[in-house]
Amino acid sequence: MGRRIDYFFSANSTWAYLGHAAFMALAARHGLDVAFRPVFLVALFAETGGLPLPKRHPVRQRYRLVEMQRWGEVRGLPIRLKPAHVPFDPSLADRVALTLAGDGPACDRYLREIFAGVWERDQNLADEATIAACVAAAGRDGAAALAQAKSEAIVARYAQNQRDAIGADVFGSPSYVLDGEVFWGQDRLDLLARALESGRAPYRPG
Repeated sequence: MGRRIDYFFSANSTWAYLGHAAFMALAARHGLDVAFRPVFLVALFAETGGLPLPKRHPVRQRYRLVEMQRWGEVRGLPIRLKPAHVPFDPSLADRVALTLAGDGPACDRYLREIFAGVWERDQNLADEATIAACVAAAGRDGAAALAQAKSEAIVARYAQNQRDAIGADVFGSPSYVLDGEVFWGQDRLDLLARALESGRAPYRPG
């Protein structure tokens, strides 16, 4: 088993979509053991001082749309600037990811499907049939994953991820936590790569 990295994300995160494939490629190059840790962003923002998109100043909202285009070009990914179903409740799609988290390749395939569903195909990822289809495309049983995602055990794990994220100083998606050091945002993947390549000790706030 490789070095562990905690990957905090949500199904409705623009930046998780843009960074997912690049992060997974980086993790594979360095033999990282990825712990998939979906979190409910609205609650995370409420705890850490962030604002959900509709409540942000129009200047920030406009800049986000420019950045989406820039990073879509950098990553070679198509992206809808204003998907029809965003914002949506990502909690069920997130919890389905938790049901697959023990099988890294399956969870990776599922996440690629749900991110593409939101940001490329304009699908409603709060819809159970759509989620099930994404699971099936990842090679797993959609109905079984949905049923498990509604179980008390998975609901409890999702809540624990929230607590663990806050405890680790995570405040947004995606965040990559390596040896306690938080790398927030897919635009920090180069910094994560440098940390892995150098083998340096993790930086601390003080």
